[in-house]
Amino acid sequence: MGEIATKYNEEELIQLLKEQNKAGFDYLYQNYAGALYGVIYRILNDEQTSQDVLQDVFVKIWNSVAQYNPNKGRLYTWMLNISRNAAIDKTRSKGEIMKSKIHTGENIVDSLEQNIKTEQATDTIGLRNMVADLKPEHASIINLAYFNGYTIEEISKTLNIPSGTVKTRMRSAIGQLRKAFAVK
Repeated sequence: MGEIATKYNEEELIQLLKEQNKAGFDYLYQNYAGALYGVIYRILNDEQTSQDVLQDVFVKIWNSVAQYNPNKGRLYTWMLNISRNAAIDKTRSKGEIMKSKIHTGENIVDSLEQNIKTEQATDTIGLRNMVADLKPEHASIINLAYFNGYTIEEISKTLNIPSGTVKTRMRSAIGQLRKAFAVK
């Protein structure tokens, strides 16, 4: 006979994880690994490295679930941030920097073509122009976060402002961009 699949709501799942319950972890992996892998893969664009980072992410989630605070956001959002940050950290590691320097001529051309396409896509929808129309303190945060991939902490250090201020300005800037897109 097949095993009946158990479903947990978010509170139950968090409790199981905090108790280091294997069934809770299995459920978490089965239900979230695909989505987290997708985020990691979009940043790294390498299947094997993405799988390695995904495993590291689940180990980190398992080891640091006690630090999760449901008042700050949903479990999925917390795991998504861990995944994104782990992938970004991997791209900044020495091994990945060296790997990116060992592109063949064909890979470089493909990479450049992809960058041009992405740039053209954002220019086509006028995103860069819309960001340029924002207040300078909002535009700088959007540029660092969305065009350069900086985290909240990195933006805070770069601009020498508290991370809470970064978050507030980012929310305000995103709201302004939404209004601008709605008008367009």
